[in-house]
Amino acid sequence: MLRLRACGGTAPASVPALVRARLARRASSTACAASTVAAASSASSALEELAAERKGLAKVVLKKGKTQIFRDGSPMVYSGAVDRIIGRPPPKSGDVVLVADGTEKSIGWGLYNSVSMFCVRLMQLEEEARRDPTCALNMERLLEARISSAVDLRRSLGLPSANTNAYRLVNSEGDRLSGLIVDIFADVAVIASSAAWVEKYREEIQFLVSKVNGINHIKWRPSEDILKEEGLDISEQKTHASSRSTVKVMENGIVHLVSLEGQKTGFYADQRENRHFISLLSKDQRVLDICCYSGGFALHAAKGGADNVIGIDSSGSALDLANENITLNELNRGRISFVKGDATAFMKGAISKNELWDLVILDPPKLAPRKKVLQSASGMYRSLNALAMQVVKPGGLLMTCSCSGAMTQSGMFLKTIQGAASMAGKKVTVLRQAGAACDHPIDPAYPEGQYLSNYLLRVA
Repeated sequence: MLRLRACGGTAPASVPALVRARLARRASSTACAASTVAAASSASSALEELAAERKGLAKVVLKKGKTQIFRDGSPMVYSGAVDRIIGRPPPKSGDVVLVADGTEKSIGWGLYNSVSMFCVRLMQLEEEARRDPTCALNMERLLEARISSAVDLRRSLGLPSANTNAYRLVNSEGDRLSGLIVDIFADVAVIASSAAWVEKYREEIQFLVSKVNGINHIKWRPSEDILKEEGLDISEQKTHASSRSTVKVMENGIVHLVSLEGQKTGFYADQRENRHFISLLSKDQRVLDICCYSGGFALHAAKGGADNVIGIDSSGSALDLANENITLNELNRGRISFVKGDATAFMKGAISKNELWDLVILDPPKLAPRKKVLQSASGMYRSLNALAMQVVKPGGLLMTCSCSGAMTQSGMFLKTIQGAASMAGKKVTVLRQAGAACDHPIDPAYPEGQYLSNYLLRVA
């Protein structure tokens, strides 16, 4: 059963005793303050009551007409929405601040950043603080509550299970911890940091994650480029060498060797449900997995009874994992193989030889990391999909994906697919539309968290 270890339980020796003591002191002081707030007049602001007890707490005042989106729950307060900051000395990056409307009435609190285009990441709204003030203005206590809630949610989704122990435990804004991602791979937790506040609270986060049942190792993976935009240069920071570079996990009953130094956190758990769906379609089929990375879709197709499976990727290290996965799953190498090569060149070669497959999966890397490159990325997606459609036998299936948030949020991906069909002289029908697996929740107040598009098409 997945849950946080009891507060009195043991944690890995790497977690400093100082962090444990700090969390305990914070919990005690917050409980006392919460009692005071609860007894206060219902007409007053819960956050203002608490803020009165803390010296030097700054207030970020929003421009008139810019408040509602944040009242509705969007966590990212961009600098253009801010009118002024009240407080001397001014807040430093990582400081807790109040966020207020144009009349200076508090609407919530968050963590300040003096450099980022997002000057505050909202952590709790006024109404929430009024209902339960125990976490108000207390980041350590809020972290404990949010991570515990994330654990409970995954448990309700059946994660981990006897067949799957690779999943996402914390999904940034979807779990209301913007900038923090935690992926669980068997007994290893990979923590991806993309916000200055996450680096500030690194020890507390590691301590709380280490209390999750079954976690024996933690791998910290900061996103250097994004953190530079947050005002942090961590390129010269010393990193503690991990005793492990790989870990074996299970997904849908299939064993995968995960590199803890690989892309992103090392494994794409977001495609788990889509990979399972491929296994249901693969019996007696010829299957082509383009941009296969470590072979996730290809392995599922083989386990699903495919006659023949080929995976293509340009990364030799990824294909080393894929080939190891063939062995781990005791698959017949006469029916599944991996080829190192460029996806475009491979498909053009297959077209020239009139090679066709019953089922093709196209899951390229992120081609549109930002909106400003969306137009050029659309052309690349269109060209790749046009080629993929030409290697699908008439009446066959194509599962095509985009992990570019800019593409998914623009709503242009389906239009791009249609453009690809016209380019290839094909007719496509949408059979299924999907996104990331259910352990990747999305906050509707922050639709920018939606990034994965997955379409199953019939190609004629």
